[in-house]
Parts: sequence; structure tokens; C-alpha cells
Amino acid sequence: MRDEANGVGHVLPDVLRPGLKIVFCGTAAGAVSAARGAYYAHPQNRFWSALHAAGLTPRKLNPEEYNELPQWGLGLTDIAKNVSGMDRELPPGALGAEACAALEAKIAAAEPKWLAFTSLSAGRRYLGRAAGFGEQRERIGRTRVWVLPSPSPTAGWNWARHEHWWRSLADEARDRPTPPG
Repeated sequence: MRDEANGVGHVLPDVLRPGLKIVFCGTAAGAVSAARGAYYAHPQNRFWSALHAAGLTPRKLNPEEYNELPQWGLGLTDIAKNVSGMDRELPPGALGAEACAALEAKIAAAEPKWLAFTSLSAGRRYLGRAAGFGEQRERIGRTRVWVLPSPSPTAGWNWARHEHWWRSLADEARDRPTPPG
């Protein structure tokens, strides 16, 4: 469900459609991603390597190939669609209730099996509470919620200790049916 009509002003377009296994959601596009017009485009970002290592894509994709993700059941979005930068650089309210409600509406319409936040910060902003990695108790309709460690280079100091959460999500998405809603 790529919303061209409502995508005006979006830093990066959503990659959403019904039937996806996992939709990955960050807080906002980073400066490099915004400049390149591609998700997770910083050369040191581990997102594309993590997808491949977890077996979610058959090869490591380049950031500019992000529109190819739906063929493997994957999608992309951000909480804040109209701004870019590091979380601390975003304008007040960019990750607030209105942005979270818009995200929830998009996910409810597309109904992916999983919504996976690509950082604790993104997950906590949406959930409105402290959260750890892994599956969360909240659902958006039938969509289950998962919080992943950030693949960002600014979070690289703890990547080796936490990257297994990406593989765990891939295993869950492959092996477990969606519970009835």
C-alpha cells in the first residue's frame, strides 16, 4: 500500500501492502538515508546485512533496492515520515501521539504478520513504555509487535551481543502462524 497521494512531503515512501510478513519501522530517516533517498543508507548501517544474515533476503541488498523487499514479504516505514535526522535532532512532537496514531492506522490497514521496530527508541516511542528486545504484548489488530536492536552505527557498540534478535524474529515469522484476531 504505497500511498502516493498521501506520501507528499514524506522523506522516504512507505513500502507497505497487505500480506507482508514483517514491516520494519524506524523512528525517522537518518541524514544519509534522506540524502540518498533510500532506507538505512549509511554505509555502516547493519540493516541490510542483518536481513540477509537472518535469511530474510537471498542476498545483501543495496539500500536503493528497498522497493524490492515486498517480494520477500518485507516492508518499511518510519514513525516520523516528514522529517529526518537523529532522534535528538527531530522537532518536538515528531515522534508523538499523532505520528504513532498514523503508523498504527497504516499497520492496521496493511495487516502484516509482524511490525518490527528497528530500535529500542522506536519501539518505546510507539508503545509509550519501557520495553526490551523481542515480542511485545501489544498487537495492532492481528499484527504482532517486536522490538529489535538498532542496526545504526551509533548503536554499534552492542551489536554483537544483540544481533541474535534479528534471527529470532526471522524464525518466528517463518514458523509460527498468526493467531486468530
